[in-house]
Amino acid sequence: MTRKIGILASGHVGSTIAHQLIIEGTTDSLVMIDPNVKKLAADVLDFQDAQANLDHHTTVFAGHYADLADADIVVSGFGNIAEAWKTPTDRFAEFSYSKQYVEASAPQLKASGFHGVLIVISNPCDVITSLFQKMTALPRNQVIGTGTLLDSARMKRATAAALDIDPRSVDGYSLGEHGNSQFVAWSTVRVLGEPIKKLLASGQYPDLDLDQIDHDAKMGGHTVFFGKQYTNYGISAAAVRLIKAILNDAHAELPVSNYYEPLDTYLGYPAIIGKQGIVKQLKLELTAQEQVQLKKSADFIKSKTAEALKNAE
Repeated sequence: MTRKIGILASGHVGSTIAHQLIIEGTTDSLVMIDPNVKKLAADVLDFQDAQANLDHHTTVFAGHYADLADADIVVSGFGNIAEAWKTPTDRFAEFSYSKQYVEASAPQLKASGFHGVLIVISNPCDVITSLFQKMTALPRNQVIGTGTLLDSARMKRATAAALDIDPRSVDGYSLGEHGNSQFVAWSTVRVLGEPIKKLLASGQYPDLDLDQIDHDAKMGGHTVFFGKQYTNYGISAAAVRLIKAILNDAHAELPVSNYYEPLDTYLGYPAIIGKQGIVKQLKLELTAQEQVQLKKSADFIKSKTAEALKNAE
């Protein structure tokens, strides 16, 4: 069966995702859509020029929303760096731009007959994911934000650096908003198969500072952003991992932005991912403090959304 993916926006993130998909041969057909026609045409030609030196073939073309009708996955990667720089430590800085883009693109996506899985990267991720779901009328399980998948990776990187191990030897989640109210759920974190709290209690790592690691994970994106004025590699790797889980019907466990009914909002929380998106949501046994933090993050998302919607009117 032919695998087909659409990418909305060919900026730093969209083009990096496209590059990884093409290099790895993840999809057979890649449709790219961007209002910047000149940049889009250049990217498509560049990708086509790469084909003769790759092990895989991918049909890449600049398309229209009608071309997305039979796509397995569509990725929303649009953003506005100029808006982000106005308040660089707040992902809601891009809300006004992102909201307008959703209002322009969601009706066209719906009209195309697209019925696959929509992956949202655009910031503020949790809110834009919710808006896309409402405006496309796709089932909630088929609209997913990358959410705290990247933040969890940043937590693993920071934890691994503190312990001088590979980040793939760390398991666990950052939860809540893909933004300032996120937090590391330390009750879920295991290192080399052991709960990190057990390692901490053993006294083997007296200099291990969980609060500092939480801070480093939260600020990782800002550090990259201030260093080169955008982020792309970390989020692209997260998006491609999510794409593969969907295409392969992997039933993989990933912390993505999905609708969390107990708190009535989209937020970062682990779920099983398959061909139709969210197969089922996990039920974590969080500590009382972590439950409070999750609610606080959900309340922050909802309050900021209401404020941003009011200011955008």
